[in-house]
Amino acid sequence: MERRPFCFTAAVRHAAVMCWNICRNILRLRFFITIRIFFRNPNYNPNISEQAEYDKRKQELIRYIHTVSYGNTVQWIDCDHEPEKFEAVATGYEKEPERGKRCYRCYHLRLSYTAAGAEKGRYDYFCTTLSISPHKNADWLMEIGETLAKECGVAYLPSDFKKKNGYKRSIELSKEYGLYRQNFCGCIYSRMAAAKEQ
Repeated sequence: MERRPFCFTAAVRHAAVMCWNICRNILRLRFFITIRIFFRNPNYNPNISEQAEYDKRKQELIRYIHTVSYGNTVQWIDCDHEPEKFEAVATGYEKEPERGKRCYRCYHLRLSYTAAGAEKGRYDYFCTTLSISPHKNADWLMEIGETLAKECGVAYLPSDFKKKNGYKRSIELSKEYGLYRQNFCGCIYSRMAAAKEQ
């Protein structure tokens, strides 16, 4: 049977979801689909303001993929770090609270890149691991994904990976694999908000 291509973006912070929800829901299908991970850290995430943080997350995801053997069914697609793209969508929204309009615009930017990659690669589906986080709005992700699916002609895989204890299990697996976890999404605004909470 021919493997069907599946475009997936993965976040280092949420990389363990690949072992839990994705394993359970998608990787069991790896005999029928090919999973490709776009890394513009994470989930085409140009919002990571510091190059060192970007590099750390990138290397951690590479380490995880090599630690947990998925055979050749998970392919890595490396991309450039482009923080200026996030700065462009955040301009005018700097004072928005976390989980506000700035975040919506960031989700759209990230999923737009994934959808375009899925269209260009002639994939059957695209998705994101962002929904594993209780700090991300799964309804917004679904809305954006479904809108982009109509625009690019590639189906969006509806998902809320935090359901069924997905977030809890991702934390357990992060500990099991010694994965780097951070308390902010990567953008300067999230970093400042996390610092205030400490």
